[in-house]
Amino acid sequence: MNARPALRQNDYSPLTPPELGAWSPSLSVSVVIPAHAGPYLQFTLAALAAQSYPDHLMEVLVVDDGSCPPIELPEIRPFNTRVVRVDAGWGISNAVNTGVLAADGEIIQRLDADMVPDRRHIEALARWHHVTDYLVTIGMKRFVEPPPLRAEQVYRAGHLADLFDLDNAVASSTEATIAKTDGLRKSRNPYHVCTGPTFALPREVFHAVGGLDPNVLRGEDTEFAYRLAMHGVVFIPDEAAQAVHLGLPAQRVDKDRAVRAVEPHLAHRIPLRRDLRKDRGRRWLVPYVEVVLGVRDSTPDAVRQAVSAALDGKLQDVVVTLVAPWSQLPPGRRSVLDDPDFDLRFLRDLYACDDRIRLADEPSGSPAPIPFRYRGPVDVPLHRSTLERMVETIQKDLEGILVVDLEDGRTARLERTSALARARLLAGPLDDVDAVIAQTHGVRHATPARYWPAPQPAAPAPIQITPQVEERTLLNRLRSALRPN
Repeated sequence: MNARPALRQNDYSPLTPPELGAWSPSLSVSVVIPAHAGPYLQFTLAALAAQSYPDHLMEVLVVDDGSCPPIELPEIRPFNTRVVRVDAGWGISNAVNTGVLAADGEIIQRLDADMVPDRRHIEALARWHHVTDYLVTIGMKRFVEPPPLRAEQVYRAGHLADLFDLDNAVASSTEATIAKTDGLRKSRNPYHVCTGPTFALPREVFHAVGGLDPNVLRGEDTEFAYRLAMHGVVFIPDEAAQAVHLGLPAQRVDKDRAVRAVEPHLAHRIPLRRDLRKDRGRRWLVPYVEVVLGVRDSTPDAVRQAVSAALDGKLQDVVVTLVAPWSQLPPGRRSVLDDPDFDLRFLRDLYACDDRIRLADEPSGSPAPIPFRYRGPVDVPLHRSTLERMVETIQKDLEGILVVDLEDGRTARLERTSALARARLLAGPLDDVDAVIAQTHGVRHATPARYWPAPQPAAPAPIQITPQVEERTLLNRLRSALRPN
């Protein structure tokens, strides 16, 4: 499997997965199940023992996240099942990362310990990964109150309907979103529905984005999915990957606390959630836009003007990266005033302590997890409305790059991080990255008038009418009236 088709945005229509039950899998799957006590784990494992995916290609890792007493495996379980104990840290993110580090499979299948997957669940999600390797597949789920069950019943059941009253099950809100967006093909933010209970992805992709964030205790799956989006993946929900979640969702039990527990984590880490960043004057862990300025040959005055303009625009959720050979500045004794690198040292000392300004020898290959990057000439400072209007334009049709053709022949551009990442996955060493982005997301060219609007002429100062002015005006009118014709 070497094919990497250039899929446009999240439209995976060109892909045709193998038909369930009529193909021969070749990729190994590691099912990682974080569990703390896990009262329903026996049912999850019984359902996995009955999967249609070949036994010799599937392993199951139950990650015991500090259970007391420690988890012991039940009798009915997949052939290759083992318990991985968490030695340090706690929480779902930490447990999943621990399990993946111990996993051998080429595909990581994340599954909750209170899920009962259909017999074809693993096969349905894994089959897409045999087509190409930059996908994240998402399983379906419905919520039920747990009925009286035995593990043997789960193992022998042909369908979920044999075990649960699916007509009265609570549908997941994500499935409504999936339906409204043509199976996420038309979704603007498909990562929204990639929630924790069940999804699968290549192990290499899991590690490439750094795994789950152990500091995020609620909403960890959404935050992880956002970083996957910034990596350029395509999200595919598969209706054949059905499952039942034992117990109602947390938002049905205590909606207020469930929402508030998630909000600070997502507000700091997912800049696209503009609804969570309404507090004025705040600084956020992950900014919305990175402004990259090459300053090696620029005058300090030009740099100061450009930096001030970038930080003082209408869109202030910004970080500025100044690119110059900072690390090559010679250390040690020197003549301070006659230093040939005087201007660069001046700029370094001026901005070194400002946490909204970064100093880099080279621009990074990707600004991820920052969703947008601006690059333009230092001597064309941003207007107060430039970034706001450029983001508005590029977001309208989810294009990958907006190029503003400046009047002197140079350009300024706003780049979408997910589009850059997709291009890196698809492009060969000699390929034009912009040409690849034109295929996958689109490239728009524009003139600068909207983004650098001409200054408005100053309004004339109003005439101040004072008693003296009014008296002189009346006298002049009287003289004119008495003057002979």
